[in-house]
Amino acid sequence: MKFVDIAEIFVKAGRGGNGALSFRREKFVPKGGPDGADGGKGGDVIIEAVGGVVTLADFEYDRRFQAGHAGHGSGAMRTGANGEDLKIFVPCGTLIKDAGNDEILADLVEPGQNFIAAHGGRGGKGNAHFANSARRAPKFAEKGDPGEERNLILELKLIADVGLAGFPNAGKSSILAAISGAKPKIAGYPFTTLSPNLGVLAVDDAKVVIADLPGLIEGAHEGKGLGLQFLRHVERTRILLHVIDLSQENPVETFHALINEFKEYGANLASRPCIVIGNKIDIEGTEKNSELLRAEAEKNSMPYMAVSALTGENIPELIKNAADLVRKTPPVKLDYDVNELIELTPKKVSRRASREPVRIIKQSDGSFRVEHENFEKAVSRINFEHEDALQKFSRLLKSLSVEEALEAAGAQEGDKVYIGDIEFDFEPEIVT
Repeated sequence: MKFVDIAEIFVKAGRGGNGALSFRREKFVPKGGPDGADGGKGGDVIIEAVGGVVTLADFEYDRRFQAGHAGHGSGAMRTGANGEDLKIFVPCGTLIKDAGNDEILADLVEPGQNFIAAHGGRGGKGNAHFANSARRAPKFAEKGDPGEERNLILELKLIADVGLAGFPNAGKSSILAAISGAKPKIAGYPFTTLSPNLGVLAVDDAKVVIADLPGLIEGAHEGKGLGLQFLRHVERTRILLHVIDLSQENPVETFHALINEFKEYGANLASRPCIVIGNKIDIEGTEKNSELLRAEAEKNSMPYMAVSALTGENIPELIKNAADLVRKTPPVKLDYDVNELIELTPKKVSRRASREPVRIIKQSDGSFRVEHENFEKAVSRINFEHEDALQKFSRLLKSLSVEEALEAAGAQEGDKVYIGDIEFDFEPEIVT
């Protein structure tokens, strides 16, 4: 399967059902009261983390997601059916961002964690809802609200206990194959690993997940090569195994270059618990380089091991040391509270905000636009096909003194006025 660790998708929740305009019509009940019920709630789009999935490849071609629309209300107080929720499954470790401003909306770390990416529209209220002692037979009902829609960025950061880090051809894939059940493709040329390989190391009763990450190059923190893709996946590993090729000319210089990339990237990668591994001791003449690298690692307070992935020399000791270090190291603490992120709810407008005056904008073509979040939403729910809809509209205009605000902004009778998607000609006498 192709490894994909970033994708952009569009999600749209279902529309709420319309409320019903209906009156009881029964034998011997000539003047039955209103019995129009509310519409159902539109379906939500829910993103959920699941185990067993390690890539976002499914989102390369399937990028648009729509939840189910709700049913309309009907007479005899029959409420419309709710729309069907749509679940989108992603790998554990998926970060969800708003594509417009890059804001982090949720971070799904564990199986079962989910996030409502788009909330379904509220169902419109039926005319029975508006009946009271003064208005016994309301001849209007509301339309349902549209569902939320948004563009999202899905960004996968692998969750592994151990991350194998090193420059190309250091032998990371060979070490993964030697210490775990993984069987990565291995070849003797740079940039062999272009996507992460995962292995599982069984030690006693514990399972340690190891990620062989794509080889980085100098300047990775600036996005060079596979840079940021590589470093993104390192962020969540508990410990790092820095793999250095001892057969090269200057392994100490390579060691410093590797550590510098982590320092420049940040995210506390340079201080992450680690083991420095000198690989390829099976090659003749690597003893001197191994001792130089050992001295430099210990100088930086980092444990060092010399191994051969090819012959298996010292691999059992590496397995034991890596497993012990994982046990001692707690999971990586994130910079934000995951639970707070995944409990985001639709923005609620306070009562104070609903009492704020409307804003009138005169547009270049001479028309006027009325802006006020609660007022616009209330107007969008009016079904102008109903008999008393204009009266309801008039009362809404009057409740926020829209006529006075328009006149103060210079609106004249006959001017075009826009409220959300509603367009009408300004006639001051409409408000009574």
